[in-house]
Amino acid sequence: MATLSDSLAVAVSELDDEQALALVKTRLESGVDPLSIIANLQEGMTEVGMRFETGDYFLSELVLAGEIMREIMEELEPLLEGTTQEFKGNVVVGTVKGDVHDLGKNIVVMLLKGAGYNVIDLGVDVSTEKFINAITEYKAPLVGMSVLLTACQDGMKETIQVIRTSGLDIKIVIGGNYVDEIVKNNVGADFVANNASDAVKIADQVFA
Repeated sequence: MATLSDSLAVAVSELDDEQALALVKTRLESGVDPLSIIANLQEGMTEVGMRFETGDYFLSELVLAGEIMREIMEELEPLLEGTTQEFKGNVVVGTVKGDVHDLGKNIVVMLLKGAGYNVIDLGVDVSTEKFINAITEYKAPLVGMSVLLTACQDGMKETIQVIRTSGLDIKIVIGGNYVDEIVKNNVGADFVANNASDAVKIADQVFA
């Protein structure tokens, strides 16, 4: 387990919902950038994911962490909404087959919507067929795949391979608590997003 230096990240990782929400409200009142707060939340959620992977946390803790995040995001979402209603394009997003993790994905979806993108959120445990159908239906040039469980990496790789061989003109960004450049190259993705803000920057790059 990592040593967390930020009190908000610690509160999230310890599933202390009252403390986490209180810290968020205090920071907002002090003028802290909401994106900075999200970075701290993601740090805590990464720790939750690691504890789940090692067996220190179970599905019940993962669900509780998700509820804490949803409650906090209700506070943050109005502050992250885009100042313009400009429609930039369609982005398909989903958590890969076999993985029910949606915490990071939901933050990415919210930030993309706030930045002016139409996000087709496929949810969790998304099959290859469902990804392809959505990409085709919405003519989306970008798809985001989220993964928490290392055991689901092969499934992600297979999905990307099928998308590539189907002839779809698509860019693929992946994200998750352990995802890095090595994983990106292994599964055949185009980009890796280390946090939700990176996902928005990548989308802006693809749609530029």
